[in-house]
Amino acid sequence: MSGSSPAARLQRLFEGQRLTPTQRRIAHSMVRRAADAPFLSSVELAELAGVSQPSVTRFAVALGFDGYPALRRHLREVAPGDAAGGGGAEESFNEYQQAVRAEIENLRHLAELLADPEPVERAGRLLAGSKPLLVLGLRAASSQARGFGYFAAKVHPDVRVLDEGGSVLHDRIDAAARAGASALMCFALPRHPREVVDALAYARGKGLTVVTVADSAFAPVAGHSDLLIPAAVGTGLAFDTACAPMLLGRVLLEAMCDGLPEAQARLEEFDARAAARGLFVE
Repeated sequence: MSGSSPAARLQRLFEGQRLTPTQRRIAHSMVRRAADAPFLSSVELAELAGVSQPSVTRFAVALGFDGYPALRRHLREVAPGDAAGGGGAEESFNEYQQAVRAEIENLRHLAELLADPEPVERAGRLLAGSKPLLVLGLRAASSQARGFGYFAAKVHPDVRVLDEGGSVLHDRIDAAARAGASALMCFALPRHPREVVDALAYARGKGLTVVTVADSAFAPVAGHSDLLIPAAVGTGLAFDTACAPMLLGRVLLEAMCDGLPEAQARLEEFDARAAARGLFVE
């Protein structure tokens, strides 16, 4: 990792790690004080981040170290790389820019994955053929589910978004299965709610085929998905960013439209109604 700025090296250490919001605060504090980070005690770092000292210890363990002293030793071992200088263009990127660049990399990986369109095309056929179509996403993934459902409803005759958990979740799956649903579209993002795993297992027990967009092929929902397409989330900020999962959702909508012969007619009908109502200002 030599030949890069202290902040950039720290950022790479944290990338891809599943950290809690408290642990993210610690990571961000270290990035902001990257030059000092290898020399901060756990108490000093806790005060800097506004967290408890045990939280700093748990943070180090989450990164794969035995404790905070081991993490600090690691940072001191790689620190001499700064003496070489010449950190390159990356030194000019602050933590916000680095988060954006990480998301660009996630999108690049997604583009490589889509070089084989067969899984997406298969998913599109499954979703198009399910009437009604269930779209599930809880907590962090609820916005993905709502966005997908909003656009899907423009071309699909019966879309039912499940973005709230609770005791009625299984009831709504039951109702959709009785109405003829054959597939469920799931957005599963970290931190993964146990309720999503349970709902997918229940849906498959009802005979539904589960298509999932998740942050990893090894996400907890993998064992309850018939077709899982991964799209990484960004972890460079206090809360995950989900540009790649959102774009993958739009790609799946496109594939679903290909499986719905009436999709174009429905879109044109909507545009005509919107114009007649003056719905949009442009």
